[in-house]
Amino acid sequence: GGLFVLEKLAGGIIVSCQANPGSPLDDPSILAQLAKAAEAGGAVGIRANLPRNIRAVKSKVQVPVIGLYKQDYPDSPVYITPTFREAKEVIEAGADILAIDATLRKRPNGETLAELVERIRSCSPIPLMADIATFAEAKAASELGFDLIATTLVGYTEETRGVQAPDMELIRRISREISTPLIVEGRVHSPETAALAVENGAFAVVVGTAITDITWVTARYAERIHAAYADRYPSEM
Repeated sequence: GGLFVLEKLAGGIIVSCQANPGSPLDDPSILAQLAKAAEAGGAVGIRANLPRNIRAVKSKVQVPVIGLYKQDYPDSPVYITPTFREAKEVIEAGADILAIDATLRKRPNGETLAELVERIRSCSPIPLMADIATFAEAKAASELGFDLIATTLVGYTEETRGVQAPDMELIRRISREISTPLIVEGRVHSPETAALAVENGAFAVVVGTAITDITWVTARYAERIHAAYADRYPSEM
């Protein structure tokens, strides 16, 4: 059942296998192989975007898959599984957990978060992950009965612009005052930061970019190497 799925995530690393549109990795079979490689390294779960990628990943791994569907709407800033249409497709693709934007921002078609949750609950027992940016949003999600809270949107909303993620103070506060298990996600760029998140109260940690975005990782190395080279041989630059 759903709660058994959550137990599998405890104290573990969840790897987000997503690719920017147009990236060389943006292909279901490639993302599925990345997921399989992450599982081999000890990932307890995979986070995947879009039904086609969720299906591909599900066919390659045994660990739970957290599914979402990024979709832009003209009348709302919410893009992570914004409406029931996307939620239904994620469920039908076989996701074990459904992640949705649970910020308190205006949603497409004037729907409320409570209405969306009620609609999903009426048709599926799938555990729900609330992607939030603030303590108030975490509290609201907990009161709506979300099974997991994730710090995915810290620093990505108007209200949290400029907040450095992962925000350890926020993590401590949520884990202390809210009983819903907390997943720390967003800009976890090293094993040390991941461990620190757990020490501060995270139930599990999601890492995406630093593991699966080969372009980003390479660019970080390139930048440091070029700077070091320029320092060492200033006359050649």
